[in-house]
Amino acid sequence: MLFAHVYAVSRYACAMTSRDAASGQYQQTTGERADRHRHGRTGSRFHPFNGGRLAPPGFCFSSQADDGSRMLRFCPVLLVLMLPACGASVVIQRDAQFDVTYDDTVTSDNQTIYSYNHTVSRNKTEGVRVSVELLSESAQSPVLFVVRQKQAVLSFQVPLILRGLYQRKYQYTQVGRTLCQPPTKAEAETQFFYVDVSTLSSAGVHYQLRVSRVDSFTLQTDKKFSFNATPSQPQFFKYMFPDGVDTVIVKVNSQKNFPCSVMSIQDIQCPVYDLDNNVAFIGMYQTMTTTAAITVQRKDFPSNSFYVVVVVKTEDEACGGPLRFYPLLPDQLLDPGNRSKTLDVIVSPAINSEVYVMGMLFCLGIFLSFYLLTFLVACVENKRMNRKREGLLNADTSPAETASLLGKASVSPYEYGSFADNGSTLSSEAVTDSLASTDGNCGCMGSETFKRRIISAHHVAIRIDRSLESVARSRQESLSSVEEDDYDTLVDIDSDKNIVRTKKFLCVSDLARKDKRILSKKYQIYFWNIATIAVFYALPVIQLVITYQTVVNVTGNQDICYYNFLCAHPLGALSSFNNILSNLGYVLLGLLFLLIVLQRDILHNRALERNESTALECGIPKHFGLYYAMGTALMMEGLLSACYHVCPNYTNFQFDTSFMYMIAGLCMLKLYQKRHPDINASAYSAYACLAAVIFFSVLGVVFGKGNTVFWIVFSVIHILATLLLSTQLYYMGRWRLDSGILRRMLNVIYTDCIRQCSGPMYIDRMVLLVMGNIVNWSLAAYGLIKRPNDFASYLLAIAICNLLLYFAFYIIMKLRSGERIQCLALVCILFTAVVWGFALFFFFQGLSTWQKTPAESREHNRECILLSFFDDHDIWHFLSSIAMFGSFLVLLTMDDDLDTVQRDKIYVF
Repeated sequence: MLFAHVYAVSRYACAMTSRDAASGQYQQTTGERADRHRHGRTGSRFHPFNGGRLAPPGFCFSSQADDGSRMLRFCPVLLVLMLPACGASVVIQRDAQFDVTYDDTVTSDNQTIYSYNHTVSRNKTEGVRVSVELLSESAQSPVLFVVRQKQAVLSFQVPLILRGLYQRKYQYTQVGRTLCQPPTKAEAETQFFYVDVSTLSSAGVHYQLRVSRVDSFTLQTDKKFSFNATPSQPQFFKYMFPDGVDTVIVKVNSQKNFPCSVMSIQDIQCPVYDLDNNVAFIGMYQTMTTTAAITVQRKDFPSNSFYVVVVVKTEDEACGGPLRFYPLLPDQLLDPGNRSKTLDVIVSPAINSEVYVMGMLFCLGIFLSFYLLTFLVACVENKRMNRKREGLLNADTSPAETASLLGKASVSPYEYGSFADNGSTLSSEAVTDSLASTDGNCGCMGSETFKRRIISAHHVAIRIDRSLESVARSRQESLSSVEEDDYDTLVDIDSDKNIVRTKKFLCVSDLARKDKRILSKKYQIYFWNIATIAVFYALPVIQLVITYQTVVNVTGNQDICYYNFLCAHPLGALSSFNNILSNLGYVLLGLLFLLIVLQRDILHNRALERNESTALECGIPKHFGLYYAMGTALMMEGLLSACYHVCPNYTNFQFDTSFMYMIAGLCMLKLYQKRHPDINASAYSAYACLAAVIFFSVLGVVFGKGNTVFWIVFSVIHILATLLLSTQLYYMGRWRLDSGILRRMLNVIYTDCIRQCSGPMYIDRMVLLVMGNIVNWSLAAYGLIKRPNDFASYLLAIAICNLLLYFAFYIIMKLRSGERIQCLALVCILFTAVVWGFALFFFFQGLSTWQKTPAESREHNRECILLSFFDDHDIWHFLSSIAMFGSFLVLLTMDDDLDTVQRDKIYVF
């Protein structure tokens, strides 16, 4: 009868044990734990049939019969009969000490519980770290470690399996985890936590367990702390904001680029996500090789404290490292190798609100000073012009002296398209034009006195003698008859544009025959079109970058944007306010340029209303539409550059460069328009070409990386476009692009190269176009061979090289033509060149680059260098905006010396 009862009890115990073993957990009340520790019962055994309670070694359970006659005590017999019946595991609990290493063995038949206790203080946070190493080389099943705390549970298995890309598995036999510390409201409280060790392996698994205190768990301000971390042994520390500090910068540095690691900032809550597969679940994080920096604000953490978590990744691809080999078998475990990394962490206070105010005032002050300087220069120039005008009205001088007073250049005409030298001659046509326009020269002086004055005979004689001398030389070299060659009686000789534009001697008057009102309306379209383009382009850009910033703030992924994290000062929702503020110069100086152009436009219109001959017949024709478009483009460059710096990355860079293409194109068009006002491109065709450039920029961003087909197609299009534009410029727009172009090309080659080898008619133009083709073909070859990743910058380099080449050609030809550069324009040129030099120096510092991974980009980050607020790239923004403003002023003032020179004496080049 007793055997049957014991057998039934053992079967019931088997069922209970199996159920608890399947669930992997059991219950134990807090009162029983305290009672056990109060009586100092060690080495106790856990029996599942006793309701989950712990019993002394010599006692299993007691049962009272219905008649209450006696107490049954048969624990030894029951244990002998139970264990063979169900194979139940035995749980052994022991009190453990900190900083003691426990070597033990666990099997499926026994489970060990290590009990720890420590004192937790409200004013002091003490870190606790659990370190485990598996000593058995081949274990059938992993060992499960469960750490039970007051308000948290941490579990992990050893060996720890971490996954990389493409589901590759890496096995780690050494694991170290820092426990998340639950908060306490008491001044001091003793808390218990338990480390449960179990396995399903029937063979014994040997392991080592060590629980230690982390002395430097709480980071101190401005104090560096060094530590080691591996993928299976992450580290995290606590930082509390000191009084009076609202923003800090957490910097983590390492001497080694690899292994790749992650720094994360997390709120004080359990669990702490400190493994490679979950560190991105919460908080802010960024990958790093040697440097990482995150700016943390107190307002984002209600507890006024946060965790700094550092995790070493299982693979290095995220940091630009090599891709490891693929496993031979689908579930093959890979050896991770030595992935230990030594790192330093330091938390420093960020700048305060006073530095923000100083930075904004500095930015405003430096650009508003240009408004003041412009006002002073305008006042001085106005007084000088008034004195000059009064001197012209009152002076009783000879015409030659008056011409000298007006600053009229003494130019000697030569054949357009040839290099002049001391022996260059004048054609009879040039002499005729010079003689015929002698009286008109005085009309450009803007004085009624000189209009009525008769030119002195001595002055005329000098001009005739010079002209006849040149004519004699030219006629000596010519064998043609006077009747047939020197005179042309055709009626359309002065009106047919095919005849006018193909002359060897071209002056501005030849290309300024169209009605001024029509041309003004034509060039005003440039301004209205770019204003429309700016609105439609900027609004989606602003919406997109706001979305980018929102994604960064919500997800915490700081690898999305390529900031200079060592000098990124947040303001509101913006992560790097200083990079946005420094773009203010483009907007303010662009507006100032518009005001300067408006003032010149008003003065010119007033002169036209007074029918002043200087405005009607002298100087470069004044068309201000392109200037207005340039000023608007500069303002939009500032706006879109600010949008780009809200979240700078590879896909956003086209926002920063689009209006750079616009500015470069408009500047080249303005240079060409100065001497070719009638044949300059219309706004529609010009913006269509610029739209094509932006289209190719987008294609390059999307498909350009290493795509050979794309680079071949682009290079062919680049070369063909260069040839077509060269032909158009050489023949002044008289070369038609139609079905007969091939026949005409063959005719030119046959007549000029085969039948008779003659030089080009327009040598200067040919030199410019040959140099331009060499530069563009070289750039096309470079792109095809190197295939740079930064296609937008490559395209911008093409535009800037062509602009600089044309500008240098214009200056050289202007000086060769006998024209001079006035003092104001010369000062602008020298000042702009110096500023451009300094600006490019700061641009090439390269504080970040999205051509690399975010972690590699952070290796180039640097501290602020100006007012503890601006970095090198901000100074580039300051200087480049000033340099671009100066460049615009150069274009505006470089031909002011021709304002009193008749247009038939201003040469086209």
